Amino acid sequence: MTLCTPDRTTTRPRVQRPHSPPERPRRFRVAGADLSASVAVFLIALPLSLGIALATGAPLQSGLVAAAVGGLVAGRFGGSPLQVSGPAAGLTVVTAELIHLYGWRTTCAITVLAGLAQLGLSALRVARSALAVSPAIVHGMLAGIGVTIALAQLHIVLGSTPQSSAVDNVLALPSQLADIHPAALAISALTVAVLLCWPKLPGRAGQLVRKVPAALAAVAGATAVAAFAGLAVPRVDLPSWSSHALPGLPEGPVLGIAAGVLTITLVTSVQSLLSAVAVDKLVANRPDGGHGVPRSALDRELAGQGAANVVSGALGGLPVAGVAVRSVANVSAGAVSRASTMLHGLWIVLAALLLVPVLDLIPLPALAALVMVVGIQMVSITHIRTVTRHREVVVYVVTVTGVVLVGILEGVALGIAVAIAVALHRLTRTRITREERDGRQLLHVRGQLTFLAVPRLSRALHQLPHGSDVVVELDGSFMDHAAYETLSDWTAGHLAHGGTVETTGPSGARIAEPSASTASASAAHSCCRPWTPWHNHQCGEQPAADGTGGPEETAAPVEPRRTTGLHLASGIGKFQRNTAPLVRDELARLAREGQTPSQLFLTCADSRLVTSMITSSGPGDLFTVRNVGNLVPLPGEESGDDSVAAAIEYAVEVLRVESITVCGHSGCGAMQALLNGGPDDPPTPLRRWLRHGRPSLERMASRRHAWARISGRLPADAVEQLCLTNVVQQLDHLRAYEPVARRLAEGTLTLHGMYFHVGEAQAYLLSGTDEVHSYDDVFTQVMPTALRETARAS
Repeated sequence: MTLCTPDRTTTRPRVQRPHSPPERPRRFRVAGADLSASVAVFLIALPLSLGIALATGAPLQSGLVAAAVGGLVAGRFGGSPLQVSGPAAGLTVVTAELIHLYGWRTTCAITVLAGLAQLGLSALRVARSALAVSPAIVHGMLAGIGVTIALAQLHIVLGSTPQSSAVDNVLALPSQLADIHPAALAISALTVAVLLCWPKLPGRAGQLVRKVPAALAAVAGATAVAAFAGLAVPRVDLPSWSSHALPGLPEGPVLGIAAGVLTITLVTSVQSLLSAVAVDKLVANRPDGGHGVPRSALDRELAGQGAANVVSGALGGLPVAGVAVRSVANVSAGAVSRASTMLHGLWIVLAALLLVPVLDLIPLPALAALVMVVGIQMVSITHIRTVTRHREVVVYVVTVTGVVLVGILEGVALGIAVAIAVALHRLTRTRITREERDGRQLLHVRGQLTFLAVPRLSRALHQLPHGSDVVVELDGSFMDHAAYETLSDWTAGHLAHGGTVETTGPSGARIAEPSASTASASAAHSCCRPWTPWHNHQCGEQPAADGTGGPEETAAPVEPRRTTGLHLASGIGKFQRNTAPLVRDELARLAREGQTPSQLFLTCADSRLVTSMITSSGPGDLFTVRNVGNLVPLPGEESGDDSVAAAIEYAVEVLRVESITVCGHSGCGAMQALLNGGPDDPPTPLRRWLRHGRPSLERMASRRHAWARISGRLPADAVEQLCLTNVVQQLDHLRAYEPVARRLAEGTLTLHGMYFHVGEAQAYLLSGTDEVHSYDDVFTQVMPTALRETARAS
């Protein structure tokens, strides 16, 4: 809708508007929360980066390079401000296999190519497509990688070296258990014990100690014990940066290298995008509702990950992806911007340059134990319960098995194939049952009717006795052409043999198809139109006044309806059949991303006022508050009922709406009650609520305020005058709220007044609601664009 305002004749204070040039930000401004969060993430990322590099068989420095690049490059250019990127455990198996097959320098080149592929995918804006992969496949892939990691690191924990595959690791485990190295096992056991017990330390002292990350405490404790006890265990050996290996030209079969690029691109992209979505949910669940933190831009996040992989591979680092563990720590530590992610990368750089002697003291079994625990945690019990609840255990198990036994790409491909097979099985799983009830044959079809179910449907239909009364109940949301033809042909034949057929939906509502003779008549009346009164509406069965008339007589009065729950159930059934398939994708998107309405719409609870109809809005567009009389109590005057004030605060401070509209309407019962009320009326809940409308009554009676007009004319009666005045008065009440006043002063919020005449089906907008009453309040009619342009021309 367009806000119509007359020419301004008075001056008013200049305020900054949204389109004004922004003030120059101060450089190097870092919030305290970002600084503390960056330190917490750094303390977690340092040991994990070394451990993941160890698990892949890459130079240990490559883990630090990837962590630093993930923080600085992906943190700066990515689309998820609070997501932390770096070497991920989910990439361990892929990278280890590539190093084993092609060597480290070629693996770095493959990482660069994978980054370039991610940049290309970002340019094609396909980031959302990655979210179409079934969660069961993603969880299965991560679980399979976790199992493979745990099996490999178990050999280092026991004092030996891992084999080249998960199967070989399992086969070599018995001989390894017979030749355990006590020192390595002791250090590993200490690391695991600290990791598991650290979050459970009791008391106030435990609460203070738990601020140190468990991973850092476990590795530091194991390092201290190994150093003071003089245990002979292998330790970290960071070579000089002058001998750090950089990428070379890819050497190896083209198909093998292409498969490696595809695998790294797939795993890093899917993991990063899913992690970004999870971070958005974590931010939204914070006490402040994520105020000031923008939602993830997935295509930009994919581009940031691609740039990070290009830089990491070029500098001799591991592949980079968004990491859930570090991202959760970043959000939990209270980070508010991407500065925390970038600072954590800076701390990694300083540690790699200045703390090399300290890092060389870390025992390798401690890092192996840390990564082994991370791998085991990747097999999430919560994920298993989720896929079980959604009946996707087969997809999960096949993906896990494929990743462990064959490889990641092959395992994911197997999971996708099984997921498609499961979906087809569900689509074709149609149950057809028959029973006799009250002398009628009831055929119940449950599920989707596709051509694959036609043979069973045809057999069941032709088993019904000729000339019988049949009810076909369709309990599904889809019927293809083949099934429709089968049902239609059988219906025609059954009717020709003297039988009757009634087709109903799942709620028992009759499904009727207009005949050719009545098609034109049906188009003339209001049956089946979107805003037909649902409580009097039975599509295809609307009676005439005398019970015998044709469609042209359906406008005659019908007998009063009986209020039963069947009408509501029937309406819900129609929604499920007709509307739900059309809005399901949009609602699924809103469920994933949360609500981001642009407007707070405050209106009356009157049943005739349908906000979505008069504003042409859909799900997620409006944050709507309805109450008796569209009242906005002044701050501090609600006496225990803060619902309206809470909604205003939430909309303005959390949802950051851009405008607020107060909408009144004609024939408002609340305004009528205000006019007819007296000082001696009993203090009922309605009267106590309507006291917030008394300022509107006083404004209408005051000579200091001109009467509101509607399209240049005075209101028709006192009720309409009060309805209009009430809209203006409630806008004044809105300005008294501190968050609203502040946003108005900033120029980031506008207020609108609206009046809807129910009888005329006409909306009117209040002109000049952003002014401080510099002229009379006039409600201007909202005309269609063509009429408005004609009026201006004349």
